[in-house]
Amino acid sequence: MKCVTKEQMTLIKPAPAFPSTRFQGSKLKIVDWIWQAIKNLDFRTALDAFGGTGCVAYKLKENGKQVTYNDILKFNYYVGLALIENDEITLSDDDMTFLLTKHNGVVYPTFIADTFKDIYYTDEENTWIDMISTNIRLLEDKYKQALAYFALFQACLVKRPFNLFHRKNLYLRFADVKRDFGNKATWDTPFEVHFKKFISEANDAVFSNGRKNTALNMDVFDIQGNYELVYIDTPYISKKGVGVDYLEFYHFLEGLVNYDNWANTIDYNSKHKKLKSIPTVWMDKNKIHSAFDNLFCKFRDSILVVSYRSDGIPSIDELLDILKKYKHSVHAIKRKDYKYVLSINELEEVLLIGE
Repeated sequence: MKCVTKEQMTLIKPAPAFPSTRFQGSKLKIVDWIWQAIKNLDFRTALDAFGGTGCVAYKLKENGKQVTYNDILKFNYYVGLALIENDEITLSDDDMTFLLTKHNGVVYPTFIADTFKDIYYTDEENTWIDMISTNIRLLEDKYKQALAYFALFQACLVKRPFNLFHRKNLYLRFADVKRDFGNKATWDTPFEVHFKKFISEANDAVFSNGRKNTALNMDVFDIQGNYELVYIDTPYISKKGVGVDYLEFYHFLEGLVNYDNWANTIDYNSKHKKLKSIPTVWMDKNKIHSAFDNLFCKFRDSILVVSYRSDGIPSIDELLDILKKYKHSVHAIKRKDYKYVLSINELEEVLLIGE
């Protein structure tokens, strides 16, 4: 009788479902299409260089790859820590009770309640977020912290019109008007109810694929190591030269994971108390071509897989030309039936593969 290895036994059991998420730009709806396009490539190790929601890294983990998740935003890093690097730790009922209890002897700061009054949440909700984020920081296990942060992020998002923090618009939740967006019942549901639901989803998503997976919080150009495949899904610059600023969309979540230094990073000239802007080549139409060139050069020994939109800067043809400088075999796969969130244009999702 042939012996079955521990790794093979792990992979026999189907991986759990990736938890629900509300981040703009997520590839969750097309991650199966992405996997079908790359599953026959010859690789065992993979880097998800701009990991975002983590759904692509999770799909790679599901399929037995040794995955390194990376994202320069710290709140995203915690998602990678919870769902990619973590392979066994979950939050217990006792942990949940601890998180939802205001403890004697703990001094609870009021930074959110003081700073974001009437911007995103009600006074009561702001006080709750101050409390829960303090308790999360009191957890000693980094994976438990990460799972709790994941649940808090998702709870914060579902309570927001458009699931974003791009403007001061708490009033939309309470205005007596006809809406074609959002869900008032969801907005009116207490934070604690949402939090418990997302804890359950996050717990259910934890699994081991028998490999040592890793989460990083780095600039992509600082990453060391060799990877047989590198998946690239950079921030998007439209043909008008306007970049998608994920830090602006989700600055509140980034503040939560930098709570003690949050006050020093806010742009107080903005009505919605966003974080100070951080220049990046991925949002600069004058630097984006050389950024891709440098990125492809850095990982030229890896299979390169690039997710892209058909109307971006650089153009598809320009990206293919840059890829051809480093890879001998380059091709594009187009998917025409994918609708982008908040987009009114008919665009194509394109997967560029360089071997």
